[in-house]
Amino acid sequence: MFREKYKQNNMKVAVFGATGLVGGVMLEVLAEMNFPVTELIPIASERSAGKKVAFGGREWTVVTPAVGLSMEPALAIFSAGGQTSLDWAPRFAAAGCYVVDNSSAWRMDPTKKLVIPEINGDSLTKDDYIIANPNCSTIQMLVALAPIHREYTIKRIVVSTYQAITGTGVKAVRQMENERAGVIDCEMAYPYTIDKNCIPQCDTFTENGYTKEEMKLVNETHKILDPSITVSPTAIRVPVVGGHSESINVEVEKPFTMEDVRALLENSQGVVVQDNPAKGEYPMARFCQHRNEVFVGRLRRDLSNPQAMNMWVVADNLRKGAATNAVQIAQILLSKGFIV
Repeated sequence: MFREKYKQNNMKVAVFGATGLVGGVMLEVLAEMNFPVTELIPIASERSAGKKVAFGGREWTVVTPAVGLSMEPALAIFSAGGQTSLDWAPRFAAAGCYVVDNSSAWRMDPTKKLVIPEINGDSLTKDDYIIANPNCSTIQMLVALAPIHREYTIKRIVVSTYQAITGTGVKAVRQMENERAGVIDCEMAYPYTIDKNCIPQCDTFTENGYTKEEMKLVNETHKILDPSITVSPTAIRVPVVGGHSESINVEVEKPFTMEDVRALLENSQGVVVQDNPAKGEYPMARFCQHRNEVFVGRLRRDLSNPQAMNMWVVADNLRKGAATNAVQIAQILLSKGFIV
C-alpha cells in the first residue's frame, strides 16, 4: 500500500485505453470536471506505448500496464476491454489503487458494486477497490426510470434501443465513413453495411435468442434497480455517430398522472426533460452529443394500458454512457475521502 503519498496533494490517475475512443473522452471529462489530477498515467498496449496524449495543458507519454502499475496511481479508470480488466484490475486494486472499470468484466460479479451515481452511489465503501461501470444503454435507461420506480414501483419495462456506432468503437466509425465515401472492401466492424441501414443485432446472440447487449439491459437492471422488474429488450445499431436513443414502455403498480411524472423527472438529478411536441421539442441524438445529462421526452400514457407510460430517452453514449459515469464514481470516492 502507498496510501500515505496521496495526503500530500499527489493525485496520480491512470487511464487504461487512453488512446481509444472512450479513453479520449475520459480525459476530456476529467478535465471538464476539474478532477484534481496532479499526474496523469495514460496506459495502453505495447503497440501504443510511447505515444503522447494531451491533458491539462501538457503532453503525457503513454505507458504499458506494468509500467503504469509501478508508478503507483491512486485511481485507475479502465476502458480497454474485458480481458484487460480481468488481468490488471485485481493487480492495481491489490496495490491500493481504486479501479473504475468500464468493461463488462466485473458488472455481474456479486462481490463488485455496479454503480450509477444518481441511483446507488452512496453504497460505495472504502473497501470497494474494483467498481463496475454499467453498460451505456442501461445507464441512460435507469437514470430516467429510477425516480419512477421509487415513486410508482415499476413492474415491467419494454425497451428498444437505437445505438450509435461509436458504441462499437473506432473501427465502426471508419466503416461508416468508408461506406459514405464509396470505399470498397473496407474493414468491417459489422456483418452488414451500416450506412443507410439499421442492424437488429448489437453484440453476439445468446442461446435464448437475445443478444448480449439486450441481456445486459435485463441483468444490470436487476442488479442496480430491482430483480423483480421484468425487462423485454431489443437492441438495434443505427447509422448515428454519437448518442443512443431508447423507446421505453414502463408499466407501474401505483396510479399516476403524466403531469406528476413529468414534474418528478424535471426534478431528478441528471435528467433534462425536453417534451413539447407542439413545438417539435423532444430529445435527439445529434443534440445530446458532448452533454453529460440524460434527455427525456415524448412522455405519454400508454393507450392500451392505463398503468403504463411511454417515453423517449437519449444520451451521449461516450459521456454519461461511459466516461461521465466513471468520473462521477471517482468523484464519490474523492468526496468520501477514500482517495485523497
